Amino acid sequence: MIELTNITKSFKKNEVLKGIDLQVKKGEVLVIVGPSGSGKTTLLRCINYLERPDEGTISVEGFSIEGKNASRKDILALRRKTAMVFQHYNLFKNKTVLENVMEGLIVAQKMKAAEARALSVDLLQKVGLSEKINDYPAQLSGGQQQRVGIARALALNPSVILFDEPTSALDPEMVGEVLAIMKKIAREGMTMVVVTHEIDFAREVADRVVFMADGVIVEQGTPDEVLAHPKHERTKQFLKRLVREPEYEI
Repeated sequence: MIELTNITKSFKKNEVLKGIDLQVKKGEVLVIVGPSGSGKTTLLRCINYLERPDEGTISVEGFSIEGKNASRKDILALRRKTAMVFQHYNLFKNKTVLENVMEGLIVAQKMKAAEARALSVDLLQKVGLSEKINDYPAQLSGGQQQRVGIARALALNPSVILFDEPTSALDPEMVGEVLAIMKKIAREGMTMVVVTHEIDFAREVADRVVFMADGVIVEQGTPDEVLAHPKHERTKQFLKRLVREPEYEI
């Protein structure tokens, strides 16, 4: 499904990604955890070329492009296979909830307005927002705005959805409603790559957990292997700070 080979990325003299190799299977939920500055979000953004890798190859469903040599045509083709849910929603403030979901269908996929509307209404019902379709983002809670973002991503019918810390900007009481929708999508077989600090979500939903630090993958495995019984000292240190009552063995 997704294969990353030797992905590197630097910002001026700061080497953020140091040769990442990673595979994601179709239907897999891969959760990436790690401290701030470890390269998690940059890796996610490289997958759909919101950031252009300096080196390496990215392949999604057999379609491969080279990091620094990718053409605009190739990048657009890759992006048609992916959708992104952002930390800060990135909704159009001057458009209604319904119009936000319809926008990509009409502009990018050239879908007829009536068809785009019907699909968007169905997806907003799926994320529990059927009564909010005519509201504007400013009228919604943070959790509701993020659910609009998820509906917008689903509307594009992607092969994989990339989630960039989707709950980190939310008040604690709103986190659960977003995670519930993500769990529902995962159960339906959507391939998902999720950057998050929600360790309980990773334990419950992830097929595989990747721990990153300092621009490299330190270790990866099942949630039990990485979160309950980490092998590397760096992973143990991270989890010890993150979880008040750790369940892993040191």
